[in-house]
Amino acid sequence: MGYTATRGQLAGDVRAILEQWLPDRLAATAHTDFEISEFSAPDAGYSGKTVFFTATWTDTAGVRVGRDLVLRLQAADHQLFTEPDAVRQAEVMRVLGRHPGVPTPNIVLTERDSTVLGAPFYLMERVEGRTPSDVPSWHKRGWTTELTADQRKTMCDNALRALVALHRIDDAEDLAFLRGSDTHGTPLERYVDNVRRWYEQRRDDLVVGAEELASAMTELLEHAPHTDAETVVWGDARVGNMSFAEDLSVSALYDWETASTGPADIDLGWWLMFERYLCEALGFTRMPGVPDDAETVRRYLSLGGRLVGDISYFQLLAAVVLALITNRLALLLVRDGLDETTARSYPATAVALVERYRTDHIQQRRSQS
Repeated sequence: MGYTATRGQLAGDVRAILEQWLPDRLAATAHTDFEISEFSAPDAGYSGKTVFFTATWTDTAGVRVGRDLVLRLQAADHQLFTEPDAVRQAEVMRVLGRHPGVPTPNIVLTERDSTVLGAPFYLMERVEGRTPSDVPSWHKRGWTTELTADQRKTMCDNALRALVALHRIDDAEDLAFLRGSDTHGTPLERYVDNVRRWYEQRRDDLVVGAEELASAMTELLEHAPHTDAETVVWGDARVGNMSFAEDLSVSALYDWETASTGPADIDLGWWLMFERYLCEALGFTRMPGVPDDAETVRRYLSLGGRLVGDISYFQLLAAVVLALITNRLALLLVRDGLDETTARSYPATAVALVERYRTDHIQQRRSQS
């Protein structure tokens, strides 16, 4: 999630360590003049520490070689998610990137040994492209506002097309990798149970919305759809985790910390909820060319996506997850110097969506009873 703050930066000696540790792992055996550029940091989120840099060296033919790289270091001091695993995230990208229509950055190397940089990490090649912003919202500012309505429609269609391609993956080994060792119940039951455990771990530390989240969890647990559908679940499916080339095609999909399996509705519910969080919930109006909820669902289905049922349930599920994340985020932002009112505004907005979607789902299931 793209929140900026005075979060901790990578230690100053990381660059020096990489200059010693990286050459034999990145360059050919016979090379000279290996150098690493100064680091630059993206407007990235709190789920990991990310820096950009360029590694250059001279090969055996005397040719100067350069690689634009991204270092992703697992965060221990400001983790939003319950079980951080940077190396698994890299492996997810390697596995999924083999499938047509699912572009992921090329993983250069992974390292689980925390003694190298203080935490597990991976390196990937930097992908050229532009990513819509979370803060400020891409619905209000940034390069997306400079596009024509037709261009924004193209961007959104290409984004949904990539999501459909992801959800068409049915390779048994890949699904088993994402599923892990937990095979109790249906894929949806496992996903919801993980959210329940996460909620119980965070319940005593909630900054905003304790009563609302308790009611929402009851609704989710007691009225889940009956389905055994299983495909790849990105867990953070949205345009803000996509890089777009100049022609507005999708050049890369990022941020796979919470990748798992389940019905595709989990991702689409998150997609719908998150765009509302970045747009209408902030008082904005969608720009021409950007589809509303109903049109997004229609386009997803027309592009070949498959859903199992009541999307209001999955929007509520997504809003609960976001409320848990933003409650944790608020604590971290205050710790890092942000004023409490601003920090609380993130979970307050998410909790308002929880209440909206809980009401919608109750009305929807009652109308079907």
